[in-house]
Amino acid sequence: MAPQGKLDLDPEAVRTARRLAARAAEPIIEMARSHTTVSVERALLRLAGLTGADDEGRPWANHLADAVRGQVGLEHGVALPVWDALLNGPYASLADLAQAAARGRASFRLPSGTDAAHARKAAGEAARGGIARIDRRRAERDRLLAGLPPPDAGDPPRPLVYLIVATGDIYEDIPQAQAAAREGADIVAVIRSTGQSLLDFVPEGATREGYAGTYATRENFRLMRSALDEVSRELGRYVRLTNYASGLCMPEIATLAGLERLDMMLNDCMYGIIFRDINPRRTFIDQRFSRQIHARAGIVINTGEDNYLTTADAVGAAHTVTVSQLLNERFGHEAGLADDQLGLGHAFEIDPAVPESFRLELAHAQLARELFPAAPLKYMPPTKHMTGNIFAGYLLDAFFNLAGVMTGQSIILIGMMTEGIHTPWLSDRDLALENVRYVRDACGNLAEDFVPRPDGMLVQRAKQVLAESVELLERIAGDGLLDAIAEGTFGVTRRAPDGGKGLDGVVPRAEGYVNPAIEILDAEDPHAARSAAGTAEQEVPA
Repeated sequence: MAPQGKLDLDPEAVRTARRLAARAAEPIIEMARSHTTVSVERALLRLAGLTGADDEGRPWANHLADAVRGQVGLEHGVALPVWDALLNGPYASLADLAQAAARGRASFRLPSGTDAAHARKAAGEAARGGIARIDRRRAERDRLLAGLPPPDAGDPPRPLVYLIVATGDIYEDIPQAQAAAREGADIVAVIRSTGQSLLDFVPEGATREGYAGTYATRENFRLMRSALDEVSRELGRYVRLTNYASGLCMPEIATLAGLERLDMMLNDCMYGIIFRDINPRRTFIDQRFSRQIHARAGIVINTGEDNYLTTADAVGAAHTVTVSQLLNERFGHEAGLADDQLGLGHAFEIDPAVPESFRLELAHAQLARELFPAAPLKYMPPTKHMTGNIFAGYLLDAFFNLAGVMTGQSIILIGMMTEGIHTPWLSDRDLALENVRYVRDACGNLAEDFVPRPDGMLVQRAKQVLAESVELLERIAGDGLLDAIAEGTFGVTRRAPDGGKGLDGVVPRAEGYVNPAIEILDAEDPHAARSAAGTAEQEVPA
């Protein structure tokens, strides 16, 4: 087949890269299918409706999963022991059972025979109820998008403008998020409180004390979703909400996001490993379940390849971004995510002092666009080389916005001229939105006119990065992804397979393991359920 696209990429080289990525991913997928974690089991309990926490803030889901683990282990999952206890004990609800377990007044066993069949049926009905709620929230989003006025049913032109709000206080975040939407933000991301990814529990309720971010809780999700729905009606366009499904509670946060109709979630295959020192095995196992939930909920994931370039050289390590994108794509597809849910990440992080840095940035951005033509790519602004010169920074952000428009990026996070000096002020955010609005409106559909010279530098650079990606994937497919991470292949940082936080929460599945949520998500097309759910008139309870 002849080369295709603006970059004349060799289709066989592209196929080889994807084939090698699939080979490299397969042992990780098998590990995820043969293990569970404490967070996966707690996610099932949350999906079944368990909410709340004790007076010290420890969630009932943690209490219940810990009690089951302490008495019978988690090798068979929580489903059979928990629903057996519900069917045979004096407990009115999951919450009642969890509270008894927290006081040491509940006994669990691994049932067999007819008792096991009854417990399995009851657990399956509870899981099905939670997934049906997620289906209804997805259908609700579809109706809102379809009901907005044209063009494109109220959706703004691409690239969508992505803006972060993070005061630490959800009640301060809400007016800031609504103001950002009125000034042109299409996506509002509520960044999490520093260190939440290292907590092995999800806080409860509305929170006002986050540090450099706001805690990800179900109530905070509900409050912000409601606020953005309000401003969406005011503006006549749907404003998307993003949060973070990463860290030690990735499956639970993904579940809560689906239940509260979030639209995008940060969810990368290696970010938590490299930048938060979370155990690799725990991360990959948790991630599969979280992505199955995202697929079912119609949530777009945002991956974190841009972060590699904050620690590694953006030119020399460009191929590691492409390799990670290909791995994220494979892991995402296996978990049920469609191409239009793969918000693969990359960044404008080349040192502006490098000769022809903008041309290199265009080559890298166009390569990502052509390798993943249907993906809603998320393009990240310059941060590493923002020096404190606000005028140079504002200019650099304009070049970033221009690259995003020229190469047809789907989502661009607005760059701040004061990046690296302090948490940006509202005035900085306003100027940043003005910058991106001007570039997007002035350029229009410039991407259709941007065609690199066939024998030019951009084309040659893109082909070089693809060739280096294939070479690295060959090595990873042979040596193993866990070994590659241990060697510091991505983002320079080395992380051992059995190191980091959370390994004690990983459990091999025994024969007879039961998790009805996984069974449903494995067996059903996540995108077929939306049509059936769309007919449901019942609103999902908070």
